[in-house]
Amino acid sequence: MGERKVLNKYYPPDFDPAKIPRRRQLKNQQMKVRMMLPMSIRCATCGTYIYKGTKFNSRKEDVIGETYLGIQIFRFYFKCTKCSAEVTIKTDPQNSDYIVESGASRNFEPWRGEEEAAEKEKKKRETEELGDAMKSLENRALDSKQDMDILSALEEMRSMKSRHATVSYDVMLETLKRSAYEKHLVLAVKMQVSQCKL
Repeated sequence: MGERKVLNKYYPPDFDPAKIPRRRQLKNQQMKVRMMLPMSIRCATCGTYIYKGTKFNSRKEDVIGETYLGIQIFRFYFKCTKCSAEVTIKTDPQNSDYIVESGASRNFEPWRGEEEAAEKEKKKRETEELGDAMKSLENRALDSKQDMDILSALEEMRSMKSRHATVSYDVMLETLKRSAYEKHLVLAVKMQVSQCKL
């Protein structure tokens, strides 16, 4: 009874682990796995939105013939929560992400498009600069001009902030009171002038 919480079990001195019979598994055997959905998707059959973090009992299998730098790619099968249509996703180790293969469509993620566009622009620029020294020089000149514009805008913002920081609320209120008083005096004078003309 006291042995149930022990982490290390007793192994006799003549124990040989090589004599334990091995269980043979098929190459592409599917395993049942409990997983959370890694992204928001929409079922292609019923149109139900299934959100990121929804838990599923899924079947996992190795994708035969596909690896990325020696990393095995896995495919997951699970059912829609509403219509029980089968949805298939697989891992994408190249982009550290998942790909929806069938049964659903991935919801639009605006930050993903921005990242991909920036990456494409960077690759395009590198390929342009690779063989052309003038293009490389032009790009560096554009970068330095852009940096100078940013610095001048920042300096302008700093000077504006320092000007606003020197303004005192008491002085500002006093000025407003004085201008209101002067307007009141001007109106009073105009009224007296108009009464005198009558």
